[in-house]
Amino acid sequence: MKFSCTKENLLRGLNVISRITTKNINLPILNNVLINIQNKNLKLQTTNLEIFITCNIRAKIEDEGSFTMPAKLLNDFINLLPEERIDLELINNDLIKIECKNYKTKIKGIGSSEFPLTPQITEENRFKIKVKDFNKMIEQVIMAVSPNETRPELAGVFVKFNHSENKITAAATDSYRLAEKKIAILEGEKVTNERKIIIPSKTMQEVSRIISLLSQIPESPDFMEIILGENQILFVYDNVEILSRLIEGNYPEYQHIIPGDFKTQIEVNKNELIKAVKVASLFTQSNLNDIHLEISARGGSRPPASGKETGELKVSSAENQLGENTNSLDVEVKGENNSIVLNYRYLIDGLNIMNTEKVKIQMNDDSTPCVIRSVNGEEEYMYLIMPIKL
Repeated sequence: MKFSCTKENLLRGLNVISRITTKNINLPILNNVLINIQNKNLKLQTTNLEIFITCNIRAKIEDEGSFTMPAKLLNDFINLLPEERIDLELINNDLIKIECKNYKTKIKGIGSSEFPLTPQITEENRFKIKVKDFNKMIEQVIMAVSPNETRPELAGVFVKFNHSENKITAAATDSYRLAEKKIAILEGEKVTNERKIIIPSKTMQEVSRIISLLSQIPESPDFMEIILGENQILFVYDNVEILSRLIEGNYPEYQHIIPGDFKTQIEVNKNELIKAVKVASLFTQSNLNDIHLEISARGGSRPPASGKETGELKVSSAENQLGENTNSLDVEVKGENNSIVLNYRYLIDGLNIMNTEKVKIQMNDDSTPCVIRSVNGEEEYMYLIMPIKL
């Protein structure tokens, strides 16, 4: 095995694939990157047995072959080399010789025969979506995934491929909050079979990281492919493939907890609300993170036919040892006066992820969930928070 390539190309490929490798005493091959050259194509691959990531890179091939090297060591070493051509050659079947300008080194590795075989996916459905839309979808739901893996299905992202709407719906919940986002499948593509799957959150995080990394390249494509198998999913973006297992089990039927009607709705400036919540958070009880939202209409400033009145939102908190705080914001109110107690961390998470100037907060009472949506923005995104019962 012998090839040459630029530092930029090799380092980019290593940055894409190396994150999932970890120190594994029982199976040291999982710490390594597989370098495989076949049919004049150079591929880098890593795996943790749950995810397989493959990246094709441009190179001048002299001899084909395959070998594995410690991923972190190789990445750190290549990162320190000058911006010049790098020559790599397998010698004595157990060493890779690396030369770059006045740098010469040899790194020990493990034969490629010990590297796990990549599972073959049985294709059931393939379609294209906009990369930017899919990455935004991941960002808007991933923070609601449960960190507790005692219920494996909640440690993943529920994804529904809707045949009738030709849309993808993603949702995540940790039982205290719920995030749901819908995106359209590319025009001309079609979901032939409706599917409901659960994708591990680590997979979704890795897909998002790789998309963010590659999308910085000017010539990166605007679209990506998703290929569904029976128990696996494959993401194909540019020169990278990410193959992941799916989580077995049934995701909770969360739709029934989303209220259909609301007694109260307000529209409020998002940034002003975030600031008020952060100030109130300084005076919350540490074991509850509780802030109080109190909504009241002032009346008289708008015609009744509009359904909206100018009103006030009080954001308050109190802690015996620290003191108390109340902030008032101008809002538009539709419906009844109302109040609710929420975890301020969950509220800030939802507000921060919305790309909109104003948000809608919809609620019924202090014992049922409130829903937050954007105003004149992402209508396909919904964030729900369960109230704190004091």
